[in-house]
Amino acid sequence: MVALPRTLALGLVALFALPGAAPLNDLDIAIDHLRSPKGLLQLCLTVNESSFPDCEDDPAARRMTVRAKDAVARFAGLPAGQYALAIVHDENGNNKLDTFAGIPKEGIGFSRNPSFSFGPPRFSQAVFVAQGAGSSQRVKIKYFL
Repeated sequence: MVALPRTLALGLVALFALPGAAPLNDLDIAIDHLRSPKGLLQLCLTVNESSFPDCEDDPAARRMTVRAKDAVARFAGLPAGQYALAIVHDENGNNKLDTFAGIPKEGIGFSRNPSFSFGPPRFSQAVFVAQGAGSSQRVKIKYFL
């Protein structure tokens, strides 16, 4: 066994003893009810209520793009906390939510699968706690057109 230098060992002990040093978690996302495997899934994860659902003006937001045919994603290394997730099924891969008269032409979904019809749900309806091993969300995509 290799012994660590005393100063390194003490530094590691101090790091793990720091108050507020939260363990990091992985958040697994499964996406259901896609009408086709075409295109991309644009995911946006935020802790900031004022930046939900598009993550605008939130430098700490986590964004991810995955292939729709995979229908899964993982956010790794998240501090424990409250988050809200928004997903767009970008079927044509143009990196935006296409609309017609303000109505989404592509699918959208949110953590906790809140009901919504005119506009996105409120942050409070989509917020969930990610902590500990095995945090996950299963999001159902909804289409209007």
